[in-house]
Amino acid sequence: ENVDPQKTAFLLRKAWTLYSVTPLYRFHRARLRDYARLLSAFIAAEKQKGLAVEVGVELDIKVAVSSLADLRGSEQDQAAVLVQLSLRSQASSRNSEDKLVWSGWFCSVYGDDLSENVPEDFTCLPLFLTHGAESYTSMVGSWFQKTFDCCFRRLAISPLNLSWMVAMWAGCQLDGAASAVELVFSVPRLSQPLDISYAIHPEDAKALWDTVQKTPGEITQEEVNVFMDCLYAHFHRHFKIHLSAAKLVKVSTAVASAHCDGIVKILHSQYLPGVLMLLTELAISQIQ
Repeated sequence: ENVDPQKTAFLLRKAWTLYSVTPLYRFHRARLRDYARLLSAFIAAEKQKGLAVEVGVELDIKVAVSSLADLRGSEQDQAAVLVQLSLRSQASSRNSEDKLVWSGWFCSVYGDDLSENVPEDFTCLPLFLTHGAESYTSMVGSWFQKTFDCCFRRLAISPLNLSWMVAMWAGCQLDGAASAVELVFSVPRLSQPLDISYAIHPEDAKALWDTVQKTPGEITQEEVNVFMDCLYAHFHRHFKIHLSAAKLVKVSTAVASAHCDGIVKILHSQYLPGVLMLLTELAISQIQ
């Protein structure tokens, strides 16, 4: 609720790849500028295949590390940390814009389950989201793992969690024209890959969820199962296909879209904290 839409607008409508991160050892927020210089030198050295590069020398990749104070759920959560890589402009004018080529951010939204149980020297930011070339993700990840003794792992999203997401997001009230609720299923054991796309009008999806949900603001596994079973039954009635035999691989709603490979696109600033809370929970469950 406290998130400023203007400060977080750049996080929306981008495909973010998800990672879980174990707690960072001796990470000090007061040293973000130092970390940017050290990471910049590390990336330059990696690009030059290990040749030593002096810290602080002007390099073609510019690194910025900053704090996103708004992005947290509770008082126990650490403020999010944003890492941005830009290509320095080769133009003669010093005023010319650097080109942003990669972004990544660490966050914890209601990550109390993890932060309560770690020693003082550790900083808990279990969810890491990246947008940009895999090569930069690898270099940034390597530097953070070596510097703060942490471990990065790709965060996949199971069909069960995807079904939770579509149920939760289908029930959200949005102003203006909402896009269709779409589920994509992959059919297993075929010689050629086959995906089935199932689109539902957003008002129909919300009406169905409202009939299923017993207590507003609370969601149970039973309600999610009933919601999905109703969608499956409707599809079978029209096309004689049992979607329950296929694998749910992607869900899209007006709130956000999520793919089983751990790629998420958040579309609405109003629900940014809620989506991040769910993803933080998934990241913590993978660490624990």
